[in-house]
Amino acid sequence: MDDGFLMEVCVDSVESAVNAERGGAGRIELCAGLVEGGTTPSMGLLQVVKQCVRVPVFVMIRPRGGDFLYSDREVEVMKADIRLAKLHGADGLVFGALTEDGRIDTELCTACCVGLPAFDMVHDPLVALETLISLGFERVLTSGCDSSALEGLSLIKRLAEQVSVPRGGITERNLQRILEGSTASEFHCSARSARDSGMKFRGDSGFFFVCLTYLYHLQIVTRGFPDRNPNVAMGASFSAPEYSIKVADVAKVRTLNAIAKNIL
Repeated sequence: MDDGFLMEVCVDSVESAVNAERGGAGRIELCAGLVEGGTTPSMGLLQVVKQCVRVPVFVMIRPRGGDFLYSDREVEVMKADIRLAKLHGADGLVFGALTEDGRIDTELCTACCVGLPAFDMVHDPLVALETLISLGFERVLTSGCDSSALEGLSLIKRLAEQVSVPRGGITERNLQRILEGSTASEFHCSARSARDSGMKFRGDSGFFFVCLTYLYHLQIVTRGFPDRNPNVAMGASFSAPEYSIKVADVAKVRTLNAIAKNIL
């Protein structure tokens, strides 16, 4: 934090990691499946990213999309991924685990001994924060338990005095307001833009994605979750066009970096 602030950029490819560092990111969160809010990346991706960037790389530990209530077998997968991530040079880990009633799973957090749980699905954010502090966690990514950091700004301000880091929908249009309103010295963003695929031959897969999108939303509607925060969702509406690739945008990262530098 040489500039008085730290910008963390979440990425899911080597290209995005390199772009994030070029734009001035002070730390990278490496994951797969950003459309689902982030899942555990491959160890091959971690190895190559570590070869290509010098800034710290924090690795997402999340075996699947969806909620943060994990089965015993999923926990075993997570513990194995933690061991491998450490072996392959991860500088930190990103993690979230809740009980069925929306409280921090203290047993799992303690067992995994990692540095940052997901937060915005908790039942009581203030109680949850105190629990995390007592467990020794140093940072909590949060949108203020709302649809974006801007919408959850009032709660972020209360949490930022301790360990919270604003995340969710942060852009060059709202970063100044979020930083000034929260007093946070770190923030988390993706800063992505779409670029066209290099493919010259392009098959017609539109119908497949229409069906897949319908099935995805049908699953969301039918599985139900009666006691939940309706303002928060991990990930975005499913959209995965084959011939458009989203990557961290160097210019966007630089713009966000400049805004933060002027404020902080």
